[in-house]
Amino acid sequence: MIKTLYVRIILTFLGIIVFSLICSFFIGLYVFQKQISYEGQNEMITVGREIIHRYDDAKPTDMDEFLNSMVKISAHPIHMYHPSGEHSFYGLPDSPAVTITPGAVRQVLQGKVYRSSTEDDDTFIGMPFMLKGEWRAMFLQYSAENEHLVNRLVLFVLLLVLVLGSVCIVVAARYLVEPIKALTNATRRLAKGDFEVDLRMNRVDEIGELTQSYVEMAGELKQLEQMRQDFVSNVSHEIQTPLTSISGFARALQSNDLIAEEERKDYLDIIIAESGRLSRLSDNLLKLASLDSEHHPFTAVPFRLDEQIRTIVVTCEPQWSARSIIIDLELPEAVHITGDEDQLKQVWMNLLSNSIKFTPEGGKISIRIDHSAAEVAVTISDNGIGISPEEWGAVFQRFYTVDKSRNGSNSGNGLGLAIVSKIVSLHQGSIEVDGAAGVGTTIIVRLPVRQT
Repeated sequence: MIKTLYVRIILTFLGIIVFSLICSFFIGLYVFQKQISYEGQNEMITVGREIIHRYDDAKPTDMDEFLNSMVKISAHPIHMYHPSGEHSFYGLPDSPAVTITPGAVRQVLQGKVYRSSTEDDDTFIGMPFMLKGEWRAMFLQYSAENEHLVNRLVLFVLLLVLVLGSVCIVVAARYLVEPIKALTNATRRLAKGDFEVDLRMNRVDEIGELTQSYVEMAGELKQLEQMRQDFVSNVSHEIQTPLTSISGFARALQSNDLIAEEERKDYLDIIIAESGRLSRLSDNLLKLASLDSEHHPFTAVPFRLDEQIRTIVVTCEPQWSARSIIIDLELPEAVHITGDEDQLKQVWMNLLSNSIKFTPEGGKISIRIDHSAAEVAVTISDNGIGISPEEWGAVFQRFYTVDKSRNGSNSGNGLGLAIVSKIVSLHQGSIEVDGAAGVGTTIIVRLPVRQT
């Protein structure tokens, strides 16, 4: 069994060439057979006229010698018929005589030129020949020697095409297979975890496009692997920090040393807070996993967006009122939208919670809705710590936190905005970030009025 693509390509092309040459030969012979026969008869008629002309000029005494010499010169065997039916044949070695019908002889003796039919196996012509004062019928038959020469020439050309074509195919097949072999080697490296694939190929054909796509895929896989490693590292860190606190303070409560009631209460509050942090992390991870899957429930229903946002603001009142934050609402009445109500509620809850978290006491948060017939834009602005332009694209990555010190009071697990981005994407919308560090943050969520 042939196992290499290189050999398969060569054998396939050779088979195609041989088959094509054979078919072309027979098809060409069939198509041009009549024309070849007709042109051959014309050539023999010309030769016959030349023989008659030479006879008239030379008036040879030995007719047999003259005709034998003409046969050698023209390479066409000659039949000579007397009106009495006497037949003389002047041929070439290994050139058998053709059969000529009496009707053809009579036609020539009557002074007409005769052409053999294209359906006949043999090709010949007949011409009247005035010899010693009486008409004779001279027939010239197509020479097998000439036919063999033509056949040998055609076969030589076909073999030459086959040889040259085979050489070209060997070179071309190597040109085609080498990039595939390079891709195969790169695939093996990729399977072993080596994502540093550098396939330099200056080709603009399908192989070049495949190579370019492969390089892009390798780059994306490298990014995915880096994201996986970062994800594992971040999850481990996020889990380890509260677990360490819970474990440490639980051991402290188990200690036989006398612990004051106030300290015991503080330790228990820390354990409860860290347990809640773990629970939120778990819930967010499960929610992201569900959103990433193709089976997450998505129920698009029409509802009033302005009422939903007012409800979220009221729900978060304990958080923003405790910090004396002013909420400025600019919500038009009866803003209708079609979407998953529960998912969008999560979006506004996460965005508002972030604004409250990073806005100082006595600060201000503004929420505004702008809408048209096709789109709704929800803008949430605050005058908190802000986000530098370099971080605008990164804030929606998982586990990315603006507050780099994870032990700070404002630190979260960095999944809230990732969930927001995923939900907005599922609603065929977009999300934008504006602002500057120390000035405040503005987030604009654009959603289509109706799902398509």
